[in-house]
Amino acid sequence: MTTKQQLNEASKFLSYILRHEPQAIGLQLDSEGWGEIESLIAGATNIGKALDIHLIHEIVNNSDKNRFSISENGQRIRAVQGHSTTNVNINHLEKTPPEFLYHGTASRFLDSIRQQGLIAGTRHYVHLSQDVATAINVGQRHGSPVVIKIEALRMSQQGFKFFQADNGVWLISSIPADQLTFDACPLI
Repeated sequence: MTTKQQLNEASKFLSYILRHEPQAIGLQLDSEGWGEIESLIAGATNIGKALDIHLIHEIVNNSDKNRFSISENGQRIRAVQGHSTTNVNINHLEKTPPEFLYHGTASRFLDSIRQQGLIAGTRHYVHLSQDVATAINVGQRHGSPVVIKIEALRMSQQGFKFFQADNGVWLISSIPADQLTFDACPLI
């Protein structure tokens, strides 16, 4: 039986490898982010990480955030969003967003966001959620949480392009500061 701590550590390792540093274990990802599971396991083993097919399936099937996806043939795995590696560029379908979306961040980033807006930084997209509670959880990972409200449907009607990852996370390349609402989302 795998412990919660083992699952958490293995999930973080998968996120690191599949989103940011596949070369750290010699894994090759295609442009859609897919890597061979056998190569992933072999690469992990080579650096002393215990990873097997059962643990990978347990992480994929039991993740509340649905960060990973396994191919239909069961041979490949990918992170569904959050990539910073330059060779991955998942072709997400453009979608019409709901009226509002939310971005969770830490209060220490507010001055920069007020000046620059929301930028993807090292990732390919800015990540947005459909509800305030999820945005708070995201913001708490980085410090004292703040939720920024985005009038997504209005922005879409103005020509901004929104995409949605397989796990429901909304994506956009950037959002100018004048499109953000900083005071409309009290913390729950």
